[in-house]
Amino acid sequence: MKLKITTIGNSAGVILPKELLARLRVGKGDDLHALETPDGIRLTVYDPTLAAQMEVAEKVMREDRDVLRQLAK
Repeated sequence: MKLKITTIGNSAGVILPKELLARLRVGKGDDLHALETPDGIRLTVYDPTLAAQMEVAEKVMREDRDVLRQLAK
């Protein structure tokens, strides 16, 4: 599905077609979570529990970068 970036006020945004909103099971006012993956960006329904877990994981990866690098060897 091709999406176009458009101007929304002083910002840029993407308009999601009704079909995509239906597939995501979201509507106006709902929150989405954007996850960066090796294949690109993945949009999912916002889950506060997952968001909290991702924050913890990112903090651990930043603080323990050397330890994780050694474990990966």
